Amino acid sequence: MKRILVPTDFSEYAENALKVAAIIAKKNNCEIFLLHLLELPNQMNDAVKGGSSIPEVMLFIKKANETLQKIKEQPYLNGISVNASVQFERAFSGILSFNKKNEIDLIVMGSHGTSGIEEVLIGSNTEKVVRLSEIPVLVIKKNIRDFKFNNFVFASDFSKETKKPFKKMIEFAKIFKANLYLVMICTPNSFKTTKMSEEIMKKFIDSFEVENYSTHIYNDVNIENGIINFTNSIDADLIGLCTHGRTGFAHFFNGSISEDLVNHTAKPVITFKI
Repeated sequence: MKRILVPTDFSEYAENALKVAAIIAKKNNCEIFLLHLLELPNQMNDAVKGGSSIPEVMLFIKKANETLQKIKEQPYLNGISVNASVQFERAFSGILSFNKKNEIDLIVMGSHGTSGIEEVLIGSNTEKVVRLSEIPVLVIKKNIRDFKFNNFVFASDFSKETKKPFKKMIEFAKIFKANLYLVMICTPNSFKTTKMSEEIMKKFIDSFEVENYSTHIYNDVNIENGIINFTNSIDADLIGLCTHGRTGFAHFFNGSISEDLVNHTAKPVITFKI
C-alpha cells in the first residue's frame, strides 16, 4: 500500500480522516492524495466543459486551492508527500474515477455517522463509495488523537468468496501488528451450531498464514447488533467487513444493515471488496 486518497469537503470530519491517513502514511511510507470535489450548477458545469472561464467558477477554484494549501501545511502532515486536487464531478463518482486514474490503494473517508460526509458527501454517497469501490475504504467517524489498531475485529461468514478480501485484510493488519479477532455472528435467521461454525472457520483459516489471531462465535438477535456488541465487549479499535458490489456490505447482510452498522458505531470501519 503506497497511495492513500482522502476526499475532503473541508469539514472537521474530513480532517479527522486526514489525521488517520497521516498516521497510516507514516507507518507505511505512503503518499497522500487530497481531493476536493466541486459539484457545480448545470449552467456552470456546461461552461467549464466548454472551456469557458466564468468569475464564479474561478472564485470557487481559487478558494478551494487556497484551503487545500493551508491543509497541506498542517504539522501532522510533516514528512509526508501530499498531492492536492480540485475536481469538477459528483462526490462518489469523482472519488471512484480518481482512484482508477491514480492507482489509489486505500480510501480514508470522514463521516459524522448519520448521513455520510457532511456537506459534499451527503446522503448515500459514502455507502455508494463503500459499495462500488474496488479498493479498501476506511470510514472514520470521530477525532482519534492516538490512532491504533491493537484489536481488529473481522466479521464474516467465511465463505469461499471472502478469501480475496480476507487476504487484503491480513496485509492491512500487519501494518499495525494488530491482534485479529475473527468472528462469525450467528442469529436466529442464520443459525449454525457451534461445531459447524468452528469447522467452517478452521477450514477457511487453514488456507492462510495468519498471525496474532483468535476465532470467535457470537450469538445475537441480528448481525448488526452482534458485530457492535462483540466489538464493544473486547474494546476493539477497528471493524473489518467484506463488501459486495451488488448489495453493499458483506453479502450476508440484508437491506439497510450495512448503513446502520456504519452509522450506529463510533468505531472506525474498513471494508474490502469481494
